Amino acid sequence: MAEWSAAASSRLGIVGEVVAFLSRSRLALAGALLAGFWVVVAVFADDCLVRPACWFGAKDYTPTPWLAVYSYTAATGPPLSGPGPGHWLGTDRNGRDLWARLAYGARIILTLAPLGVGLALVIGVTLGLAAGYFGGWVDEALSRLLDALIAFPPIVLYLVIIAALGASAANVVAAIMLAGAPGIARLARGLTLDLKTRDFVAAAQTRGEGALYIMFVEILPNARGPLLIDALLRLGYAVFAIGTLGFLGLGLPPPSPDWGSLVNAGRKFIQAGHPWDALWASLATAALVVGLNLLADAWSEEANRYR
Repeated sequence: MAEWSAAASSRLGIVGEVVAFLSRSRLALAGALLAGFWVVVAVFADDCLVRPACWFGAKDYTPTPWLAVYSYTAATGPPLSGPGPGHWLGTDRNGRDLWARLAYGARIILTLAPLGVGLALVIGVTLGLAAGYFGGWVDEALSRLLDALIAFPPIVLYLVIIAALGASAANVVAAIMLAGAPGIARLARGLTLDLKTRDFVAAAQTRGEGALYIMFVEILPNARGPLLIDALLRLGYAVFAIGTLGFLGLGLPPPSPDWGSLVNAGRKFIQAGHPWDALWASLATAALVVGLNLLADAWSEEANRYR
C-alpha cells in the first residue's frame, strides 16, 4: 500500500511539473496545443484504442467512428465538394471525407514518426556512448562510420532506402531511423566526452562498476536533457519527411491517407477551384511540426534556466 501511494505521489508530482512548465511558458503551451490536438485526433478517431481486436488486426473487426465520423476509404459524399455541414472539410475526388482522411493520416504520422525517431535514439545513443566512453580505435571506427552516413543529405538517404526496399510502413520507419541515428550518435558522443571526466564517473570506476553500468546509469541520465530536446526536434523533421515521401509517391501505398499523398493528389485540383485536399493536409503538417518545434524550444529554454 505504501509503495502504491509513493508511486501515485510520484506520478502526481510529474503531472504537476508538466502543468507548471506549461503555465510559465507560452511557447510550451502553444506547442502543446498544436501538437496535442493532432494527438487527440489520432487516438480518438475511432474506438481502436479500447478494442483489442483492433490492436491485433482481426479480420472481423469493424471500427466504430468517434471523432472521424466517416470511413477514410469509402465514398460518403459527392466528389470534390467543398466544406459543408455533412462534410466539415469537404470531400476528395472519390467522394471520401477529408476530415476522416486527415484524422487517420494523423494516426499514421504519429505512429511512424515516433517509432523511427525512437529506434534512431536507441541506436544513436548506444553508439555515441560507446565511442565517447571507450575512445581509441572504437571511437575512430564508429566516428568514420557516422561521418560516412552524415555525408548523405537526409532526403537522399530517404529516397535511396525507399527506392531500394519499396514503399511500406516498415521501410519508412527504417529510413527515418537510419537518417537520424548518426546525428544522435554524434551528439551523444560529445556529451559523453564531457561527462566521463566528471567526479561521479571517477567514483563509479573506483567502486569497480563496469563500462555498461557507467555509460547507461551514470552518464546517460546526465545527458538526457539535450538528447530528448534533439529527439523532439527530430520528431518534427520525421513528420515532414513522411509527408515529403508521401508527396513524392514513396510513402505508404494507396489508399493510405498519409498527409503527403493527400497534398500530392489534391494539387491537381487546385486550379479547378478545389484546393481543400492540399490545403488541409498542408496546414495539418505545418501545425504539427510547428507545435513540436515550439515544445523543443521551450524545453531548451527551461533547461538553460537552471544552468
